[in-house]
Amino acid sequence: MNWDKIEGNWKQVTGKAKEQWGKLTDDDLDVVAGRRDQLAGKIQERYGVAKDEAEKQLADWERKASDSWFK
Repeated sequence: MNWDKIEGNWKQVTGKAKEQWGKLTDDDLDVVAGRRDQLAGKIQERYGVAKDEAEKQLADWERKASDSWFK
C-alpha cells in the first residue's frame, strides 16, 4: 500500500493503527496526522524501541494495509 493513500485517509486508518499499537493515544494519532516519520517517533516513544525497530513495524503494517481499510 502506498503511504500517500494511508496519509490521505488517516482518519479512517487510525483504528487500525490503534489495533497495532495499543499504547498510542488518540492525541498521539491526532498529532501524527498521517505523517510516517511522526508515527515512527511515537512508536519509539511509547514502546521504547529503536528507530530501526519502529521503521520495521511500520513497514510491516504498511504492507498489511488493504483497500478494505478505507471503506
